[in-house]
Amino acid sequence: MVAGELVQEHLRADTGAPDAITVGGKSPGLEGAAERGEDPTYGAAPAGGAEEADTTRHLEQEKEVPPDEREAMLPDGGGEEEDGKKLETRLYRRRFCVLAVFSLYSLVNAFQWIQYSIITNVFTGYYHVTSDKVNWLSIVYMVAYVPLIFPATWLLDRKGLRLTALLGAGLNCAGACLKCASVSPELFGVTVTAQVICSVAQVFILGLPSRIASVWFGPREVSTACAAAVLGNQLGTAIGFLLPPVLVPYKPTDVEVTGQNISIMFYGTAAVSTVLFVLTVIVVTDRPPLPPSQAQAVLPGSPPEDYSYRQSIINLMKNKAFVLLLITYGIMTGSFYSVSTLLSQMITACYENQELNAGRIGLTLVLAGMVGSILCGLWLDHTKTYKMTTLTVYGLSFLGMLVFTFTLDLKNIELVFFTAGVLGFFMTGYLPLGFEFGVEITYPESEGTSSGLLNAFAQIFGIIFTLIQGELMKDYNPLAGNLFLCAWIFLGIFLTALIKSDLKRHNINMAADSSLQALPAEGPSDQKINGVHLQPSVSFSRETSL
Repeated sequence: MVAGELVQEHLRADTGAPDAITVGGKSPGLEGAAERGEDPTYGAAPAGGAEEADTTRHLEQEKEVPPDEREAMLPDGGGEEEDGKKLETRLYRRRFCVLAVFSLYSLVNAFQWIQYSIITNVFTGYYHVTSDKVNWLSIVYMVAYVPLIFPATWLLDRKGLRLTALLGAGLNCAGACLKCASVSPELFGVTVTAQVICSVAQVFILGLPSRIASVWFGPREVSTACAAAVLGNQLGTAIGFLLPPVLVPYKPTDVEVTGQNISIMFYGTAAVSTVLFVLTVIVVTDRPPLPPSQAQAVLPGSPPEDYSYRQSIINLMKNKAFVLLLITYGIMTGSFYSVSTLLSQMITACYENQELNAGRIGLTLVLAGMVGSILCGLWLDHTKTYKMTTLTVYGLSFLGMLVFTFTLDLKNIELVFFTAGVLGFFMTGYLPLGFEFGVEITYPESEGTSSGLLNAFAQIFGIIFTLIQGELMKDYNPLAGNLFLCAWIFLGIFLTALIKSDLKRHNINMAADSSLQALPAEGPSDQKINGVHLQPSVSFSRETSL
């Protein structure tokens, strides 16, 4: 589809579909039921033969629309409906403060992830350890995430956003402060302990972008907000590529000066982390007083009594589209983690005495990805074409990886800057796409749970890819390691094409704006998903499924 030529997606009648969800405004009958103390159900059909006839004609028109090749776009509806009022929603300015504080402490956590591996030669000489041990200071982030993501997402679901954010910011601060006590050649164990604490902190950080975007931001800005939240983490990685080589230059013969430079880096990080922890205590709350969208308004403010975290996990793993997304997101993000961790070794293997440029190339890769993230978020908010956008970015990431692989050893450092920028634009621009696509196809399951599982698979693939690519680089050359990643990304393109795109969260907002209130002629009149009652809709938004 050409940019700017957006097509309003027609709704398809899907009577009795168990995953179709709608919410409508209150009809006069519902309001009367509420006054009598009865329990009205959202989405009930309004009384009146004329209205039922109009609805029937509307459904017959929709069934005539071919179900192929459609893009979903938010309608321009809003305000009061003819038959009543929608659930009350409101946007608060505080949402920008919450987003900013989260993005900043996520930035610091990402900086601490990459600050060792980008100057591997400095830390191997200072602590008298091998490069493999320094690599593990980055890999530990991935290792810690996998077993801890389940208690972390349970905590997010049961205790809310504020406690999870405080744990993330607090542990991040504690790890940064402990690193200040590790500046001595014989204290490598202390710096490992501090890095483990920081890796635990990121478990309470990486799953929050989708939750913050959904709980605080409206339907026309939710994807952009998620991209901005992910942006903080990417910016931290970019600064981690840039600052360590500048603050701690490679001086193998002067251990004392190297120790002083490491102290400056560690103490500066600790000071910033402490300030951000205090701001988190002041700014971050679980949710605004009123929900920002109809999709949030129909959900309970707290988990229902019969809510089961275990059942939520089971529901997600039964969702075939989400399982495919887990694998494809893991492949792409794991590849990014592997390239980021081993980038310094790639560059120094092909170009001697280019440690500083290795950091700058990493900066270029991530900055380009930040631009890609924001553009993808804006595009999704405007078009809601999750499937096609994800598939397109995945394919372009594969092409970028191929170009980077075959131009790395051409003895042209300027060309490497360019190819790394192209690779980063698409590869890191994919990250918020996966988050938002996951939330859409798993609604009304918790955003924290779906995002947590996506990140868990990303860490698993990241560990495997980093270890295998590192061995291939050691035994052969960087070309072999990069070709290994290219093969997996190519597989990811085909798996992405198999994902069935059901935009469930978007359908709630669209139904509310479009006053779709009729019930399906057949099938259950109500469904209950893990403690949440949702009304089946007469139609459902779908993108192209290959």
